[in-house]
Amino acid sequence: MQDLINGRCGWCGTDSLYIKYHDEEWGKLTTDDRTLFEFLILESAQAGLNWITILKKREGYRKAFFDFNAAQVAQMTDKDIENLMHFDGIIKNRLKIKSAITNAQMFLAIQKEFGSFYNYILSFFPEHKPVINNFNSLKDVPATSPLSDTISRDMKKRGFKFFGTTICYAYLQATGFINDHLTSCLCRTSSNAK
Repeated sequence: MQDLINGRCGWCGTDSLYIKYHDEEWGKLTTDDRTLFEFLILESAQAGLNWITILKKREGYRKAFFDFNAAQVAQMTDKDIENLMHFDGIIKNRLKIKSAITNAQMFLAIQKEFGSFYNYILSFFPEHKPVINNFNSLKDVPATSPLSDTISRDMKKRGFKFFGTTICYAYLQATGFINDHLTSCLCRTSSNAK
């Protein structure tokens, strides 16, 4: 894989959906809990799949999970699960659908304990600041880190599902808690909070 394509991190290639995601979302700090919940659902669904597969189904996930309203998702029933097993807008994996409901319940518990999910995630970071890495090549970007190990372990202990250290690291990249844009990427300096 090329390190850079058209001035961007090479992993996004030339797909317009991927480029939009790379330019407008990936690596930009997310402080909004609803968006953090959205990425929790999407990253968990991505386990074992390509991210572009999930991006293409993002609108389906939005419909299936009440526009990523954690309180509503937390109350979903077995009947809702059955209905989603027949909905083409998402990955039809019963365990992943059930995990979205469980994760919503855990997400709400963390909000209650920490005031927000954002506060919870930030609590793991030194000086409560996001990490900005300085990688020059895609081969240098890790799939996990000691930080993702720690957060994933804590979330698993709290009852979260489909959120191992690799998914956790991808989540931290997607939501900008870790900025892994290559040093020569055109988006490197545009990491404003969203």
